[in-house]
Amino acid sequence: MLKKRWKLRDKADEHNIKSLAESLNISAILASLLVQRNIKNYHQAKAFFRPTIEDLHDPYLMNGMQEASLRLIKAITSNELITIHGDYDVDGTCAAALMYLFLKELGATAEIYIPNRLTEGYGLSKSGIEFIKSKGTSLIITVDCGITAVEETALAKSLGMEMIICDHHQPGSVIPEAFAVLDPLKPGCNYPFKYLSGAGVAFKLAQAVCERIGKRKLPLKYLDLVAIAGAADIVALEDENRVLVRKGLELVNTSPRPGIAALIRSAGMEPGNLTAGHVVFTIAPRINAVGRMGDAIRAVDLFITEDASEAARLAQVLEGENYERRKIDELTYSHAIDLVENSVDLDEDLAIVLHEENWHPGVIGIVASRLVEKYYRPTVMLTTVDGVAKGSARSIAGFNIYEALKQCEGVLLQYGGHEAAAGLALELEKIPEFKERFNQIVKNSVKSEDVSPEILIDTEIDLSDLTPKFIRILEEFAPFGPQNMRPVFLIKNVQVTNTPRIVGSNHIILAIKQDGCDRVFDAIGFNLGYFASQIDKDKNLVDIVFTIEKTVRDGRSFPQLRIKDMRVNPIDAIKEEENLYNK
Repeated sequence: MLKKRWKLRDKADEHNIKSLAESLNISAILASLLVQRNIKNYHQAKAFFRPTIEDLHDPYLMNGMQEASLRLIKAITSNELITIHGDYDVDGTCAAALMYLFLKELGATAEIYIPNRLTEGYGLSKSGIEFIKSKGTSLIITVDCGITAVEETALAKSLGMEMIICDHHQPGSVIPEAFAVLDPLKPGCNYPFKYLSGAGVAFKLAQAVCERIGKRKLPLKYLDLVAIAGAADIVALEDENRVLVRKGLELVNTSPRPGIAALIRSAGMEPGNLTAGHVVFTIAPRINAVGRMGDAIRAVDLFITEDASEAARLAQVLEGENYERRKIDELTYSHAIDLVENSVDLDEDLAIVLHEENWHPGVIGIVASRLVEKYYRPTVMLTTVDGVAKGSARSIAGFNIYEALKQCEGVLLQYGGHEAAAGLALELEKIPEFKERFNQIVKNSVKSEDVSPEILIDTEIDLSDLTPKFIRILEEFAPFGPQNMRPVFLIKNVQVTNTPRIVGSNHIILAIKQDGCDRVFDAIGFNLGYFASQIDKDKNLVDIVFTIEKTVRDGRSFPQLRIKDMRVNPIDAIKEEENLYNK
């Protein structure tokens, strides 16, 4: 098991902490967590804790929105066939469903096209464009893709079709010559928030159209899809995304559409208390599975159906595909570990690059992420599709894998993505050259100490700080995600009151207490079962790095400490140190 580095975050400004704690009547610890999030006064705190739809930005601040909204209204009123070109992941299917439901609500003639991950790959393809043309389409709206589709956009134009691109990915050096391009990251776009999901950009287009036609509240009914897309796509949960995801999750929990309700129940949960974390770890894998294993249009069909029985049937399809995906995932993961242990010199190489021609292209991204968790190295996994090596890349903190691939573009046929994850394709004979070049780029950018994972700790606390009020306010920090992660705490020298138990595959359960606090807290550490043999409750105290989450038992909710890491300390050594200190 990799030893993790603990790093305590720099303390926030004491004056700001004290002032905010007094104005909000909260503890200094909670105030320091807010200041770390750049929330320093009552007005900012109110916007953080009580985000409203009025906090959303004007969609017309996005470059190209004027042209896009007018063109879309023209297509609707002229009864043109509009084809929505989505993508096969959660963001792409949610965005496609959102746009389809919105257009149908306005009486448009619309169809959906989702590329097949296994046969077409990511984004627009020339064969896809030609198929869309054969259906009689005059306007294509891309969602969650298109910003790098220069040749495909030119082909659509030559075939007499116009295109509105709605994307959120990093543009290439050339912007496609579409009728309108909506992407906050596009050069020259002054939209005030740059990190929307693909569904978020589609939502802004719907907003813009509705402002023109006097139906400003209509797009709000699709916020559930925006929330699922945003949480699953790991976008920054600040600014506009915080509003979209929080309001969307409220919709998911109070009045989910039939498909989402069926999906939640097929996963063994009930609407009511679903969080962004539930979306990431439970809902998203089921949506992604149908695209990884076959045709992702089945996920879109689930989102758009109004029929509860059809929703239940489709949810079971997703459940079955996810079960199959997990079996293939485990086999691939085991094989990949064998390859790493037997063919990668982890003392010499700071990156992992693996190729196996028979790996399923739908699972290698997941397995690459799991290898990063196990070995904490930038990882590329490649399989062979139609005589070409195609694969997925996953990164570690502080290493931009998209920029690394950009430096390798001379040996790549294709690449795209962002700082933490990317996709790529290259000729089979170029794999050794790519591996050597990629490893060298990692060596030039990453220090050897950086390949042990770091846990960034927000603050040190005592168990007595965890009052019901503290925990209640902490829950209001949600939704949690990038730029608003669940706070990480450190507590030192706590007593374990039970004999640690291992549950599941390798999870440890503890009960802990501390002098000065009469409460005993339950704690669980996922995949940390190896600590159980190290802890003797009569001989050891432990330092714990943890987050606080709500768990439900017998219909009642209570806080549970989720252990991220531990250090086991001999009681005798601690007492000796205290005696020396007190002399």
